[in-house]
Amino acid sequence: MNQILVTKNEIHKKKYFLIFQLVISIIVIIAIIYFISLHFYNISKQEKISNQIMNNYNLSKLYTSISSDSIENNDDDNPNGIFCTIEIPKIGLSYPVFNTLNEELLKISPCKFYGNNLENNDNICIAGHNYDNGKFFSNISLLKLNDEIYIYYNNEKFTYIVTSNYEVEANDLSPIFNYDKNQKLLTLVTCNNFNNNRIIIAATRQ
Repeated sequence: MNQILVTKNEIHKKKYFLIFQLVISIIVIIAIIYFISLHFYNISKQEKISNQIMNNYNLSKLYTSISSDSIENNDDDNPNGIFCTIEIPKIGLSYPVFNTLNEELLKISPCKFYGNNLENNDNICIAGHNYDNGKFFSNISLLKLNDEIYIYYNNEKFTYIVTSNYEVEANDLSPIFNYDKNQKLLTLVTCNNFNNNRIIIAATRQ
């Protein structure tokens, strides 16, 4: 009789333990889903801000040169202004590019972090986040030789042709500083989230 009672108690304990495990598992799954959803919501929110900036920028350029000058000011008086817009048809990319780089701006749109302007021989370097979801610079690793990149700067369209696609370690600055000073170059930089390297897209003005 005692054995039967002990067995029943053990069954009840196992049953309650399994129920407890199930409840904990459900809570963990809900928490994971919540944080993933929150992450993608924040990315979507930043994307909307970037699109709004792009729309305002295009409208200003369309309707008044005065507004355009105040937005597209490439000197130190307006370090957080729009430097240019970048478009890569192959991967459906089109964003305004901020004139300077910091973490908050980088969450909204790509940022220029090296180079002066497109009128002189220079290496214009632009960084963008890689969210592995097609937003910002997530898909620049898909670019191949001879793919075209368009830069809209001071009411002109400049075409760059991709010359290389490669990776470097995070502390390797050679793609920024080691370049042909006689050419007009463009360098796009983003992270490889799998190995912490930097994905580099190098392009030359056509």
